[in-house]
Amino acid sequence: MLPVPRPTEGEPTKTEPPKAECAPCETRFSILIADDDRGTREALAEMLDRRGFRTMLAADGSQAVELVQVDLVHLVLIDMHMPRLTGLEAFAVIRQTLDRLLPAVLMTADATNDLIRQAFAAQVYSVIPKPVNGNVVLHTLERALVKVYGPRPEPKEKPEDKASAPPPGTVP
Repeated sequence: MLPVPRPTEGEPTKTEPPKAECAPCETRFSILIADDDRGTREALAEMLDRRGFRTMLAADGSQAVELVQVDLVHLVLIDMHMPRLTGLEAFAVIRQTLDRLLPAVLMTADATNDLIRQAFAAQVYSVIPKPVNGNVVLHTLERALVKVYGPRPEPKEKPEDKASAPPPGTVP
């Protein structure tokens, strides 16, 4: 399970991945994390940043809707129970305002059959029970991104990398 520190609530923030830990990649997907618990938002952002994603954070459904309208978002990871708009309500507004497909993954501590049916009827990609498991989150997000956008391109080799590599079939 993800460690969830409990700092005081604050304004939505944007985070950038640490430069040293990110593998070079031509395409970085943007993930919007919407959860009213600041510790959960920040723990998820830290995990995704280390994997090379660009993360944006929203403290409630209304902020999530606003961020999607002003920034490029490739996937929404959204909590169900939040102030102002629930995760499903926010996603419904987002779908109505965008002219493109945007995958969403819903997180909830209340994963009842009825809620799961509602989520799939709303075309949510997947529902993840809380407390979330980091490996489940990563696997689910990557599957959703591949389904909608195709596989991530492999990093391009630099010419100097080829020059220093031994010829195929030889043992260094």
